[in-house]
Amino acid sequence: MRRPAVAVPWGQMARFALVGAVNTATFYACYLPLHRVLPYFAAYSAAFALSLVGSFFLNTYFTYRTRPSWKKFLLFPLTQVTNYAVQSAGLVALVSWLGMDSAAAPLAAALLALPVTFAVSRRILRPPARRGARGAQPGAPPERSGGAA
Repeated sequence: MRRPAVAVPWGQMARFALVGAVNTATFYACYLPLHRVLPYFAAYSAAFALSLVGSFFLNTYFTYRTRPSWKKFLLFPLTQVTNYAVQSAGLVALVSWLGMDSAAAPLAAALLALPVTFAVSRRILRPPARRGARGAQPGAPPERSGGAA
């Protein structure tokens, strides 16, 4: 028996991309000044940590339209471990192996990590509904599957 088709959460994807742009700008605004006084990887790590908290709140309230909780807040950094690993590997590869400028490389690395980050953060911040449950999450508004955000 075939499973019913799952609607692609286009609204969430669009909001996630917008939050990602804001978070990337926040990250980069932290990275550039730190890059002047620290080695590129130390500056990258510090800027990443600073932008993490803002990303959590934007994603819970705006992207997934769910309430933040301490549990989600504590789990959210775990979702970013994958993002950090993909971006870090991309950063080192772009700078060390491909000779890309270390001021621009974090932006390219962030783009490479985007699909993985969406999947992992969605799983943590908006877990799938239990079998037989009508809503995606108790107390959360239903997600629209098409059109604009």
